[in-house]
Amino acid sequence: MKTDYRGIGMTSQRTRDRLIARLQERGIKNNEVLSVIREMPRHLFVDEALASRAYEDTALPIGHGQTISQPYIVAKMTEILLEAGPRQKILEVGTGSGYQTAVLSKLVERVYSVERISPLQNQARERFYQLKLNNIKLKHSDGNWGWEWYAPYDGIIVTCAPEHIPLELLKQLAPGGRLVIPVGTSQGQSLRVIDRQGDRYEETELDPVSFVPLLSGQI
Repeated sequence: MKTDYRGIGMTSQRTRDRLIARLQERGIKNNEVLSVIREMPRHLFVDEALASRAYEDTALPIGHGQTISQPYIVAKMTEILLEAGPRQKILEVGTGSGYQTAVLSKLVERVYSVERISPLQNQARERFYQLKLNNIKLKHSDGNWGWEWYAPYDGIIVTCAPEHIPLELLKQLAPGGRLVIPVGTSQGQSLRVIDRQGDRYEETELDPVSFVPLLSGQI
């Protein structure tokens, strides 16, 4: 049976267009990012019971204590990652549902994504196969260690929040590269941008955010 990626009812194009209008109202300006999010079938990245809420601008549970990020946050982090120019090779820490990964895959040459929870990774892999996204490479691993084999990366995006920026991620960032990462605890987190200039790292603190914590180990 052929899957209809356009969706019906609450997953219709009109519903997606309303989401894009909402993102624009909140300040997302990158038309390429908006176009990819408009076309990306977010309802395929959540449980069927939640499909009718897939195009709301909200995070949704995906099991294992994890969530699919709010579309605004996906758009914002992607826009920030790309605003300094094209990025060819991206490391993503925290595959989760695979939604952020899929969005990135439409905008960069190659995405390397690590996930510590094996069942989530397996579900994401199946979605990428369905959607014929062939420029994504996955690894079951502790995200604190990044993915040294393919380093350096000219962009790194982290979709879970460590208390402190992992040193390994800084090491794996190429000169001229950019790291976008939420940092903090349950008491408070903020989105940070780290730009590597030679051996120097310039950090900028942006808005308050709320992400699941970056945990160690594998499941």
